[in-house]
Amino acid sequence: MASIPILLTILSVFPVAINAKAQTEYPNNITRGSMLSPNTINSSWTSPSGLFSFGFYPQGNGYRVGIWMATDEPETPVVVWTANRDDPPCSPGATLELTGRLVLRTEQGEEKNITYTDDLPEPATSAAMLDDGNFQLFNGSGYLMWQSFHHPTDTILGGQVLTSGFWLQSSISRSDHSSGLFMLRMQDDGNLVCYPANISNNPDTSYWSTGTFNSNAMLNLSHLGYLSLEDSYGEPIRFLSNGSYPRRNKTIIYRATLDSDGIFRLYSHYIASNVSSKVTEEWSSMQNPCEAKGICGLNSFCQLVNNKSECSCYPGSVSFDPSMMFLGCYQNFSAESYRDNEEADLALRYNFTSLNNIRWDDPPYAVEILMEEACKGSCMEDFYCWAVLYESTSCRKYNYPLRYGKQSKNITTKALFKVVLKNIRMAKESNYIRPVPPNDESRIKTVLFILGLSLGSVACLCFAFAVSSFIVYRYKYHRYKKLLENTKLGLAEDFTLQSFSYNELQQATNGFSEEKGRGTFGAVYKGNLPESNKTIAVKRLEKFVEEGVREFRAEMTTIGRTHHRNLVQLLGFCIEGSKKILVYEFMSNGSLADRLFKAVSPPTWQERVRFVFDVARGMFYLHEECGVHIIHCNLKPQNILLDDTWTAKISDFGFARLLPNQAKTSMGVQGTSSEYLAPEWQKNALISVKADIYSFGIVLLEIICCRRNIKVNVSTPDEITLSKWVYKCFKAKELHKLVEFEDVDFPTLERMIKVGLWCIQDDPALRPLMKNVILMLEGTMNIPVPPSPELIVLP
Repeated sequence: MASIPILLTILSVFPVAINAKAQTEYPNNITRGSMLSPNTINSSWTSPSGLFSFGFYPQGNGYRVGIWMATDEPETPVVVWTANRDDPPCSPGATLELTGRLVLRTEQGEEKNITYTDDLPEPATSAAMLDDGNFQLFNGSGYLMWQSFHHPTDTILGGQVLTSGFWLQSSISRSDHSSGLFMLRMQDDGNLVCYPANISNNPDTSYWSTGTFNSNAMLNLSHLGYLSLEDSYGEPIRFLSNGSYPRRNKTIIYRATLDSDGIFRLYSHYIASNVSSKVTEEWSSMQNPCEAKGICGLNSFCQLVNNKSECSCYPGSVSFDPSMMFLGCYQNFSAESYRDNEEADLALRYNFTSLNNIRWDDPPYAVEILMEEACKGSCMEDFYCWAVLYESTSCRKYNYPLRYGKQSKNITTKALFKVVLKNIRMAKESNYIRPVPPNDESRIKTVLFILGLSLGSVACLCFAFAVSSFIVYRYKYHRYKKLLENTKLGLAEDFTLQSFSYNELQQATNGFSEEKGRGTFGAVYKGNLPESNKTIAVKRLEKFVEEGVREFRAEMTTIGRTHHRNLVQLLGFCIEGSKKILVYEFMSNGSLADRLFKAVSPPTWQERVRFVFDVARGMFYLHEECGVHIIHCNLKPQNILLDDTWTAKISDFGFARLLPNQAKTSMGVQGTSSEYLAPEWQKNALISVKADIYSFGIVLLEIICCRRNIKVNVSTPDEITLSKWVYKCFKAKELHKLVEFEDVDFPTLERMIKVGLWCIQDDPALRPLMKNVILMLEGTMNIPVPPSPELIVLP
């Protein structure tokens, strides 16, 4: 056994020597200023042998930037690395340039960094595409500063390692290299584990692992095809594949890829005429793709047909999209509309459909010892029961959604599904009548009469008010002018942003013609910078009062010091006399409030969960990751904006205060929506980040339930205040009422509801910090049962 590591060490010297020789023989010939563009001769940089290329490759109607291996079919290259894989494909007018950084410039003028880091240690002056598939950047002294081997996507190549804490993520498909459904993670404990990508930190959801435990282990693929786990000294812990000996006059390239079906495979490519002409699968982590959890979406199951996975919906469910079964299925009826308290009618409304040799991974909410017919009867009478796994008198009852279903001859359980009879469903749909509101004509006439009397007196007051307003305006203007001349304002010392002239912004907004929204102290306009063709949002301060000046300065100081993907970025400002303007990045999809409360179709469960995490991460940055702690003080859905990728970003820092670490401050609440305010605001008490936690809790519940915190038009008085309604449903174990029987992940729903209830506790000491909020949302921290949010006052 000792000879194997020695042999590997000796053999590994040859590729290293060859690689060193290649770099010496072929210098870094990609120099600063080199540029690539699609649909031109200069669309890629090629390795010395021509086997690997870095540049633009086609995907759909656009292009992505990546590394690929040449094949004997040029239309189907083997992509081994992709940059910014979740961004939309580039248009033909995009360019890629080595400017000191590796910059992708879109046709609209937007610049994106390819190296996954905002800044390199120093400017890159050259680059090289090596014959082993590694793309590298160098400084002027020839020092290696960045390489693609340290940032794998779904593949590692010969000579590449996957170190502790890093992972591979599958692609959507062979033709779409966006982030897919599965992850292969090299864990800190030395175990190499496959997970569904959306739940990659829960051991219960893993579907394959090496079962190795050695701190700081790494996955290594040698140039000879040995795929092994090694310790920190390079000693093999376990071999996953045997590899091969060098073959005379033959070149073989090895790659290990987490494929789109969730299986980790090792491939060998026989190279002839500098292209891959023959591909062989040398090893795979699993043989049955149905073992990969998540290959089929919610409420669907996987079966093996001709050695390929095939997804089908459970009885009573239909697919969201038959061509994308990973999206899952949904019940083709509303469960609430079929609820009936008359047990005698149940058999006329429902029927059972069975599937043999099937199971899923979710735990049942109830288990009973019954014969099969009695099990059906128990589920029939149970409104929450929609599916049963039955085996040898074990009756396990489930509600939707169901995850990770699969069918196999080796599975002995039978699944029973309660479905609504078709004729009953059709009758329900055809007999639905929308209620007609009562006639309020007499009430309207009364209101109009009162308004008519009031308008006369109001008109008389307008003239006097106009005169007094002019006098106040002149006083405030002179006071404001003196304030500007005060050198203590010191804006330039706080940050560095682009300074615009008023004329520039007036031209950019076409005379402030397209208003997109209005805040407490001014309006927001859409604009376009002609030089860069960049769309911007321009916020103009319109009220010359002290509060407005303070808000302007607070936004400048606060946002100028922050940078995070979940915060709206401040680009610049304008200060000319009485004109005060802020320039932001433009958020094309409006506010979260519009998406939740005004959209024709509400956001999906997956979208809402993503919104919650986006807001949580943005608030965590403000509270704990900034150089100084920042209290937002005005968090609400109207101040959470959505960009073109539907990423939620926090905006409107007009009420933010900069805090030294561990400090608190006391301040007013003018202009803030009261329904999002923590109770301590009303008590004129000291304010800390816990006030933001309260606001976040209200926002979280609104996102999950897709309704406002205060809603008058409800079916029962209990539902008027969302926070009280949520706690009542939580205590009664009726969380399904909050999502109207939508197909959601109920463990995630319960986790988020519990977090929201802890966040809105009246006592600030009971509210968790934002760091713990995220840990609880992710499921990595235990969440105790929350008490009632309102303080109990004893008589």
